Amino acid sequence: MATSKQAKKRIRISEKARLANKAMRTAMRSAVRRVLTAESKEAAQAGLPAAVKRIDKAAKQGVIHRNTAARTKSRLSRAVAARSS
Repeated sequence: MATSKQAKKRIRISEKARLANKAMRTAMRSAVRRVLTAESKEAAQAGLPAAVKRIDKAAKQGVIHRNTAARTKSRLSRAVAARSS
């Protein structure tokens, strides 16, 4: 257990950041899942911009790596384009 004042503060700050990162990652994954499990191609295309926005925000804030974001967006758009109506 931390004994110094600054170590205790670091624990508080890192826990707060962990929860914020977890929330952002969960929201991003949910948006991606909504696109992949959409009933129709039109619904998937409608949800794609929201999912891309979530991915970009997560990458910008450092929750995921920028290359991971690019790969995820590419795979997601390919999956939507390959869907049949």
